Amino acid sequence: MTAATERPTRPRQMYIGGQWCDAADGSTMVSLDPATEEPIGTVPIAAQADVDRAVAAAAAAAPEWGDRPWPERAAALRALAERIDAAAEELAALDTADAGLPINGSRGDVRSAADEIRYFAGLGGEAKGATLPSTPAQLAMSQREPYGVVGRIVPFNHPFKFAAGKCAAPLMAGNAVVLKPAEHTSLSALRFAELAAGLLPPGVLNVVTGPGRVGAALVEHPRVERIAFTGSVPTGRAVLRGAADHIKHVTLELGGKNPMIVFPDADPRRAAAGAVAGMNLRRSMGQSCQSNSRILVHRSIRETFLAELVEQVNALTVGNPHDEATDLGPLAFREHYERVLRYVALGVEQGARLVAGGRRPLGLDRGHYLQPTVFADVTQDMTIATDEIFGPVMAVLDWQDEDEMVELANAVDYGLTANIWTDDLHRAHRTARRLQAGTVWVNGTGRKPLGTPFGGYKHSGLGTESSLDELLSYTRLKSVVVNLRQ
Repeated sequence: MTAATERPTRPRQMYIGGQWCDAADGSTMVSLDPATEEPIGTVPIAAQADVDRAVAAAAAAAPEWGDRPWPERAAALRALAERIDAAAEELAALDTADAGLPINGSRGDVRSAADEIRYFAGLGGEAKGATLPSTPAQLAMSQREPYGVVGRIVPFNHPFKFAAGKCAAPLMAGNAVVLKPAEHTSLSALRFAELAAGLLPPGVLNVVTGPGRVGAALVEHPRVERIAFTGSVPTGRAVLRGAADHIKHVTLELGGKNPMIVFPDADPRRAAAGAVAGMNLRRSMGQSCQSNSRILVHRSIRETFLAELVEQVNALTVGNPHDEATDLGPLAFREHYERVLRYVALGVEQGARLVAGGRRPLGLDRGHYLQPTVFADVTQDMTIATDEIFGPVMAVLDWQDEDEMVELANAVDYGLTANIWTDDLHRAHRTARRLQAGTVWVNGTGRKPLGTPFGGYKHSGLGTESSLDELLSYTRLKSVVVNLRQ
């Protein structure tokens, strides 16, 4: 009936310079299973001294790692991906216990991380320069060099996928990494370090754990020249401020309040299925920056679409995330669960019509569970139409005029993704050009081919990930001009 359900219970240590260690001051925090609200382990809370040691270890290891021929770095990353494959079921169960992700979603995350590592291993030779237009007296060329030490801060919604997958590009580019996972979901990042031990030289990968102040210490550290952060817009702003004094290269993959646009010629049932899939409910309970949480449906098919959507949402199973039959597990931690519940209450208070979910499922008295929720009759002045809720909550708005719809779609501070449902190719391309979003799907569900660039407009971020652009962003371009003897 269920996948592996063994819960991690042993205390964990941080990984710094190839060694396992406690926090300098002995501080720890408890990891809680969001399905049971019971402890499943402890992890250290890094002190400033721990961050300093991790950065020093990375700085010491970076030159030798960066000087290795890229095929050697690629071979190490491919071997790491093989280890991930071999430990896939254990890693999936670990994220399911620590983050509440349904076991099938966790398995998908582990596969995705291994695929991303292999993808960047294959791109290593593309971190190259060029021969530039020269003169008889001068030869000009460019070359790419790693930054040295990269700080990588990842969120709670896909713990292993981001911890492992988002280290691939900086490592392949020749950098050493200090990884800081989310405080509520650190266990699989530490397991990732165990898998990397012996493949990556000591200091090339370091993992420090703890709350936001640990990430802030990493961002502000003068020897960390490159920072990449995935998370919320407010924290992204704090990262930019913290990096400003040292003029660091920063990339940010932030939030989204992403529109799904349903044209009158779309099939309502298929579009409703696309809305459910695009919300990433089965993968992460809607705790996804690219979830299509704003659904803009043409008035002529609104009621038909809404009926299909409610039927499909109500058919989803909420329960024990280790159970193979479960579609949605709990939200990741109590503070976030209570935040999502406040948005549900605010939607009702501001006059939206609750047509599905919005409450704890019957029989689940413990854990951070919430039924998948749909609001109808939502207007743009409502908070649930503009704020990123980051949970299983969909807001359905309607529209009549195409220009009005585009204005509505763009009327938020975010610009990460958008989704268009229509059978008219001309309409699809015309609309895609007008949307302020980094990625636009047409009749899609949020999936994209490996290597597709991913980044946001407006407050949704800076820079591009998951592509060659990301690999190159972890290098600096140097021009070399050779004066030739005449």
